[in-house]
Amino acid sequence: MSLAENELKILELEHDLESLRQEKQAHPHQMKDLELQIQKLKNSSYQNLSAYDHVYIARKQSRAHIKDYIDFLFDDFVELHGDRVYKDDRSMLGGIAMFQNMPVTVIGHVKGENLEKNIDCNFGMSSPEGYRKALRLMKQAEKFHRPIITFIDTPGAYPGLNAEKHGIGEAIAKNLMEMSLLKVPIIAVVLGEGGSGGALALSVADKIVMLENSVYSILSPEGFSSILWKDTEGKRVKEAAELMKMTAQDLYDMKIIDKIIKEPRGGIDKDSIGVLYDLKNYLYETLIQLKKESTKAIVQKRYQKYREIGN
Repeated sequence: MSLAENELKILELEHDLESLRQEKQAHPHQMKDLELQIQKLKNSSYQNLSAYDHVYIARKQSRAHIKDYIDFLFDDFVELHGDRVYKDDRSMLGGIAMFQNMPVTVIGHVKGENLEKNIDCNFGMSSPEGYRKALRLMKQAEKFHRPIITFIDTPGAYPGLNAEKHGIGEAIAKNLMEMSLLKVPIIAVVLGEGGSGGALALSVADKIVMLENSVYSILSPEGFSSILWKDTEGKRVKEAAELMKMTAQDLYDMKIIDKIIKEPRGGIDKDSIGVLYDLKNYLYETLIQLKKESTKAIVQKRYQKYREIGN
């Protein structure tokens, strides 16, 4: 069974166990048997996860989103709105905050914890206006010498007709170019999905860190399978995910990312505090290190980093 099927079975068993606990007449043997089944299924489910299992965990709606990280990591966050051209894109969140007594600029994709909020933020798929807002805040950060921390969690940029009309390709390309030359430290954190150009537009950073169950790729495994094998029914999606080398471990082994933040078994939604503390420590130590370097050194090392990835 897949991880999704196993988790559904675990939920059913846990529901049965809770029902037995609420009955007046005790069922100790049945309860013990269910507890053992649940534990055995949990142990087997989260061992040797496939690439597509990581995709499943990365997409879970219960997974922590950018606002959870902002609330824990930063003080005095002030959100800033709009691209100063057309509108404010609610799928892209940005503002200024204090991090361990350091002023920083925080930018990232927004996903909702329910259907209504996901519709409001377009399921984390940003429009050109969102990326232009992000770039505006990055240039502001450069002007005031603030480090930039980006949080990536998107299936990709919005592919709709209006996005094309308003220049989504140009907006992403401009972000890539401008980020490569920004004279302040940049750290990119992949929280869940890191999909396509929508993720790349916030990823040209001095350091890229991924949560253990996040994924980062040129497109979704469904899209890869459909294009490569004309697989309209999704029969080869799991195979595609393996070939794409999109997991945190794959990317770390290829030296594309710099750090993996470990998650508890089953994902960050099982116990987020440890993950948040580990990320906080990493961000602090890395920012202190980057702030010691000259502006020229930061830009040169960033350039060299991506030249090496390209090769």
